[in-house]
Amino acid sequence: MSQNPHAGPATPAPQGTTYHANPKEMRRILFSSFLGTAVEYYDFILYATAAGIVFNHVFFAGLDPNAALFVSFGTLAVGYIARPLGAFIFGNLGDKIGRKAILITTVLAMGIASTLIGLLPTTAQIGLWAPVLLVSLRIFQGLAVGGEWGGAMLLAFENSKKSSRGFASAFAYMGAPAGTILGTLILSGMSLLPKAEFLSWGWRVPFIFSAVLMMLAIFIRMRVSESRIFTEVSAAAKKTKKRIPVAELFRNHRKPLLTAVVAGLSGQMTQGLMGAWAISFAVQQAILAQTEVLNIKAIGGVFTVLAIITASKLSDRLGRRRILIWGNIAAIILAFPVMALLEMGSTMAFMLAIVLGLSLVQGFTSGPYGAFAGELFPTAVRYSGTSVGYQLASTLGAGFTPMIATALVIAGGGKLWLVAVLWMAFSAMSLAALLRSQDRSGSEIQNLDAEMGSGPLVDKSRRAQGQEAAALRN
Repeated sequence: MSQNPHAGPATPAPQGTTYHANPKEMRRILFSSFLGTAVEYYDFILYATAAGIVFNHVFFAGLDPNAALFVSFGTLAVGYIARPLGAFIFGNLGDKIGRKAILITTVLAMGIASTLIGLLPTTAQIGLWAPVLLVSLRIFQGLAVGGEWGGAMLLAFENSKKSSRGFASAFAYMGAPAGTILGTLILSGMSLLPKAEFLSWGWRVPFIFSAVLMMLAIFIRMRVSESRIFTEVSAAAKKTKKRIPVAELFRNHRKPLLTAVVAGLSGQMTQGLMGAWAISFAVQQAILAQTEVLNIKAIGGVFTVLAIITASKLSDRLGRRRILIWGNIAAIILAFPVMALLEMGSTMAFMLAIVLGLSLVQGFTSGPYGAFAGELFPTAVRYSGTSVGYQLASTLGAGFTPMIATALVIAGGGKLWLVAVLWMAFSAMSLAALLRSQDRSGSEIQNLDAEMGSGPLVDKSRRAQGQEAAALRN
């Protein structure tokens, strides 16, 4: 899908200009991207896990067990609803004032919200105020994570060489399963406590620990610098007129935004389905012990990181679009087998379901997605475009999935075939969007704006060419 079919020829970048960071700075950027996102998703996914095994007992204890679980997942969905709003706010600011400042703000906000969740009184202690405060903090979490991924991914994306852009961009996504592993293992360790103690104070420890991770992430992020391409575009934009990047995004880049949203649906659907709903399904149906389920999820996180590395490296060789297409075809093929494995109820079957359904599918539907999304938008709106696209996909693909899957299990009489159909439908939508998209993996970072016929540097070059032509005519 071409961004602008009427765009003129590409304007080449100045000869000798180096846009990628030196190796030492690049290592710092990649670590910052990985660590910050790991902290954000440690907090965000920790909530998703706790929603399935803790909050229904602590904050919604007076309800029927199935209703309590449904409402608990409802609070999970609230955070996903807030994510696009966070993307609008922080994406717009990131395109105006820079990636670094926004990334420090988002990790600070997430750390504060998560720590406060760990300190919340229960419904038995303060009544209705407990779930109200829980939902409020969940909204705050959603706003913070809404601005996190896009900026973390772009710092790596805009500073890397073309030959490794897919792999570098994937560090932001690798942080998600890494944060999941850490949060799940700590929660798993706490779940070894007697149930009364775990529900009283054990579940709080992982949330409070996020304050330590937050301070570490802020320290690392304060040591990285902005990308050169963004600095140049920002300087050029300031000389023209006041900009509202998110408004420009919806005015001039609706097609690539739609592509970013739909192409990202399947990866997010996989996370919501296998990373949250499947865990609660195994625990609530008494298929496996709670600690065993959490440990298997942590193992799945390790395989997810490996799958992301494999998929992103392949995308640098074969193109993002091709690898993402393979991932979605795999999701369609594996949907029914994975649900059948969950129904078996054995430890090995559950582990295989997680490795195939969460690790393999998510790795190949999400690993190359960051670079793919970054290559859809010009620099001037790239933070807004990638953030809004990714977070809308997250809300639509993952936010309501645990609730919907829970309802489909009931509708299917306890069988999971309807859940498999839902998964296939989301994967098919992403596949269709990818088949209609264009792959820009082979373009240098400084030439992407020119290829799209958009951006302050392109406008500046065109004005200069026009002035030269006018001088020749005169």
